[in-house]
Amino acid sequence: GGFGGGRDALDTMRLPSQDFQNLPVFEKNFYHEHPNVSARTEADIQAYRATRTITVEGHGVPKPVSTFDEAAFPDYVLSEVLKAGFTEPTPIQAQGWPMALLGRDLIGLAETGSGKTLAYILPSIVHINAQPYLEPGDGPIVLCLAPTRELAVQIQQEASKFGASSKIKNTCVYGGAPKGPQTRDLQRGVEICIATPGRLIDFLESRVTNLRRVTYLVLDEADRMLDMGFEPQIRKIVDGEDMPRCGERQTMLFSATFPKEIQRLASDFLSPQSYIFLSVGRVGSSTDLITQHVEYVAPNDKRSNLMDLLHGVPGLTLVFVETKRGADSLQDWLTRQGFPATTIHGDRSQQEREAALRSFRSGHTPILVATDVAARGLDIPNVVHVINFDLPTDIDDYVHRIGRTGRAGKSGLATAFFTEKDIPISRQMCDLMTEASQEVPSWLVSLSARAGFGGGGRNRRSGGGNRFGGRDVRRDHGYGGGGGGYGGGRS
Repeated sequence: GGFGGGRDALDTMRLPSQDFQNLPVFEKNFYHEHPNVSARTEADIQAYRATRTITVEGHGVPKPVSTFDEAAFPDYVLSEVLKAGFTEPTPIQAQGWPMALLGRDLIGLAETGSGKTLAYILPSIVHINAQPYLEPGDGPIVLCLAPTRELAVQIQQEASKFGASSKIKNTCVYGGAPKGPQTRDLQRGVEICIATPGRLIDFLESRVTNLRRVTYLVLDEADRMLDMGFEPQIRKIVDGEDMPRCGERQTMLFSATFPKEIQRLASDFLSPQSYIFLSVGRVGSSTDLITQHVEYVAPNDKRSNLMDLLHGVPGLTLVFVETKRGADSLQDWLTRQGFPATTIHGDRSQQEREAALRSFRSGHTPILVATDVAARGLDIPNVVHVINFDLPTDIDDYVHRIGRTGRAGKSGLATAFFTEKDIPISRQMCDLMTEASQEVPSWLVSLSARAGFGGGGRNRRSGGGNRFGGRDVRRDHGYGGGGGGYGGGRS
């Protein structure tokens, strides 16, 4: 987003205040349980959740659905879903749709590629169609905040596809692109606004739009937004005077990991006693469908080792490097060696990034060299091989990177080049690979013993049996003050 100036500037900044007296009461419960779902016993439900690693906590949790018909979507939504060729809901959709259609606040923990975008976009369309029409000067009804323009554009594509039959208008608001078209969209009125935090704040401050009609708020990849330093901006938006309060809106927060910072955000933004906690898979862990290899290499040998890998495994290959300059240099070298490659990183314009992604997805350039900007949120379904040419210093980033392969039930391959400078994360690599039942090389085990416990990498994960933080913090005694307290929400 286009917002600079750090926390001090944000603290003194005030967004325009609004009058909430005349707002219509919003409808949020549209769920009618299908007879098939009602007929399922508690044992059936437990078995269904267990086989799909679905964990739920909260009161009045609805039963999951197992087909699109059971989700009780109106025909205008269902027809679009069937047209898209989906056969059955993913686990987060099966359990998340009834929750969202009931109007419940939700924390959804799921890895990228889990189908979470549709888990909130389809219910949002039903939600919009039940609200009064937009009047001139009204802002959006649905607001989705996302960390990167790539993810924002991807969410917009889904919103456009599934909202078309209802004539629902949307816009995508992000930095690094001209403000003119985004301004025009907002001023004409859109039901759905997908935004990166910085650019949205620009538009709120200049009164191009307002949030007084927002009754459906989504924070997607909340952990990534915090990693990128957006917490002050997110709080400015959600705590802003023109955003309806907790309980006056429905709020959903999606994240791949659940560190303390996200727990605090959830406690402040969601209705503390009534939200539902939904986790799919082992949150923050690398997926079981990915075969992980680690190779010890000298820095100067990385390129020749990369050539060997590219010869050995055909198909779409994602290569992660540390720097933008490193990405361009490697792409240039690969092209000269006869390997068609393209790059995606922070210095490329939006048009260049989108062209690179199209070229990669289509297989025209089957090698994509990327920095971490591409590691999250991009849905590239057929990546066969992820190569960590440069390992990140944070094990969470490694997990997010390799999660680009092994998606939608397909198996994938991840290879990492390990050099001496990566020793600080050797212990965490060992733990991660062991947990995913991977073969850990003996040299990595001995290096991790030398590195000592924890190493030097930033590791936000909690220890003990809850290593990935995948549980409802309302049960954590002493959190937010008091036994099991879940404080920090608005009174």
